[in-house]
Amino acid sequence: MTEIKNNPLLSGERIGSYEAIPFDLYKTEHYLPAIDYSLQVAKENIEKMKQNESTPTFENTILAMEESSDLLDHVSTIFFNLMAMESDDEFKALAQEIAPKLSKFSSSIMLDPIIFEKVKYSYDNRQSANLDAEQLRLLEKTYKSFIRNGANLSDEDKAKLTKIDHEMSTLAPLFSNNVLKATNAFELYITEKDELAGVPESALEAAAFTAKTKGKDGGWLFTLQYPSMLPIITYANNRELRKTISDAFGSRAFNDEFDNQEILKKIANFRYQRAQLLGYKNHSNYTLEERMAKTPETVYEFLNKIYDSAMPAAKEEVKELAEFAKKIDGLEQLQVWDIAYYTEKLKKEKFDFEEEELRPYFQMENVLNGIFTVANKMYQLDFKEINNIPVYHKEVQTFEVTTKGKFVGLLYVDLHPRETKRGGAWMTTFRSQGLQQGEIKRPLVAIVGNLTPSTDSSPSLLRLNEVTTLFHEFGHALHALLSDCKYAAMASPNVYWDFVELPSQIMENWVTEKEALSLFAKHYKTGKIIPNEMIEKVKKIHKFQSGMANTRQLGLGYLDMAWHAQDPSNIKDVAEFETSIMEKVRLFPKTEGKNTSCAFGHIFAGGYGSGYYSYKWAEVLEADAFEKFKEDGIFNVETAASFRDNILARGNTKHPMDLYEAFRGRKPDADALLRRDGLLK
Repeated sequence: MTEIKNNPLLSGERIGSYEAIPFDLYKTEHYLPAIDYSLQVAKENIEKMKQNESTPTFENTILAMEESSDLLDHVSTIFFNLMAMESDDEFKALAQEIAPKLSKFSSSIMLDPIIFEKVKYSYDNRQSANLDAEQLRLLEKTYKSFIRNGANLSDEDKAKLTKIDHEMSTLAPLFSNNVLKATNAFELYITEKDELAGVPESALEAAAFTAKTKGKDGGWLFTLQYPSMLPIITYANNRELRKTISDAFGSRAFNDEFDNQEILKKIANFRYQRAQLLGYKNHSNYTLEERMAKTPETVYEFLNKIYDSAMPAAKEEVKELAEFAKKIDGLEQLQVWDIAYYTEKLKKEKFDFEEEELRPYFQMENVLNGIFTVANKMYQLDFKEINNIPVYHKEVQTFEVTTKGKFVGLLYVDLHPRETKRGGAWMTTFRSQGLQQGEIKRPLVAIVGNLTPSTDSSPSLLRLNEVTTLFHEFGHALHALLSDCKYAAMASPNVYWDFVELPSQIMENWVTEKEALSLFAKHYKTGKIIPNEMIEKVKKIHKFQSGMANTRQLGLGYLDMAWHAQDPSNIKDVAEFETSIMEKVRLFPKTEGKNTSCAFGHIFAGGYGSGYYSYKWAEVLEADAFEKFKEDGIFNVETAASFRDNILARGNTKHPMDLYEAFRGRKPDADALLRRDGLLK
């Protein structure tokens, strides 16, 4: 008991009026006891609900369940967030104990006949219960969740489902950890500067700084973190060097000591078995029932529509690139490690454009302040940095977000790579907006990335795609911050996965708009605003190689569906299977020893299984929605208010298409994406 009393995860302590999390008090040994204790509290709360002999109602059943695990949700959310953001091997190992406990608890609720009987009674009598629209939707979603998680199964099948869920709960953390370990295991140490000809001085400076921090005596150290590897892929004249780092990145967790092949096959097979138990043809049919797309057939029809326009364009773009490479270097065969290198040179020839010229205008601090300014002009949000609350790592910044003096939420910003953080970029919440502990809480939100870091002699200067990434994740953050729902389960961004990327992807459009760039794109030395002619070049290259870009995304969407829209038990060889699927979108010769599936964390360790198509789906929505902003003005406050009120604030309180139509006044134009990317014939 003393151990529990002294456990800061359970104390309920929050910092100041923000109710910030006291990260500085938490230690690895606190998590497992805190999970066990909060699980016990949640079980007791559920038992009280079960034993209540009153007629089931929304309040004593649906709301009681919603509030039963507040403490458990708090502890587990912090644990899994930090596992991705700042954790060592000891911390990550806890997931193998914690995840099964949580899975077992969730299954025990969903498969409990007494609880389901109460939920079903509430559902069957919903029309006479005098519920408001949000209560009614939460009730309907809760009932459907029980059905979709086995409430109607026989006892025998419930036992099978529980076993599957238990097994699956340990696999995703293993998959993710293997990718991180494989990423961290690779180092490319160069001691001769001649080998790095063509690589920009900024990248050499960063690599020298990395070598220094790793205890190397001079030289340049490159890793598989994006800011480190991209300059090699894009600029190194040394083709063998490009191949080395390209091969290493493409073979992570494939046929090495961190191999994910058996793990991902288990994940795919368990998902299929689970779907079959629940009466669905496969995992895709199960998943898509709760998506805008609804069916695998719709997804394939959607992907194929883009493919029909993108693939011919991509082939022409590859032909142009190959001819260019042959003309300037006599290259007979383009390989994947040549694409970025010759693309950069081709952009220079066609548009007199070099991306390195942009970086001095994209100092990270200026970009971040620019994003805040954009949000202020659109949504009247103010961001004030605060330095008196604990953070989970010294690099993390925190911002109080307000509107007209009213607290909106707390924003944590964590943008640079470290070995204790998984790769990629994402938004997450430490606390969602909505009803918790008996009152409506405001959200605690984080945006996390692996962007170009500063060195001991240079600030963080971002590439254009990194600026776009930051705007993207900030769009997700706005979705969470501006949520205005009663119940946390309904709050933004807890929406359909093929709708959740709309708020993020639409924000990317502001990156190429002169009105927005003039707010923050200032040369880090001179303070001069980015020249108009450079902005025009950025806009011109926006459609450059759009066929190839779309085809790459389509390939990932097809691969995801291939793993999940069939019985995967016959897939014995991961590499052969992937090769057969990707042949449809292949533009360059296959490279032996590389594999996408083994590091495809989105679908095997995230929530995108049968959902990777969502990125393209949401691009259609955002391309169409941004046309409205372009018509009215990108900072038009009425248009922004409509987007906020009808989409960002509403969460899952209505069907996504209803929300979209309320903003746009009509259904989305399916050709908006092709039109935006110059692919519409």
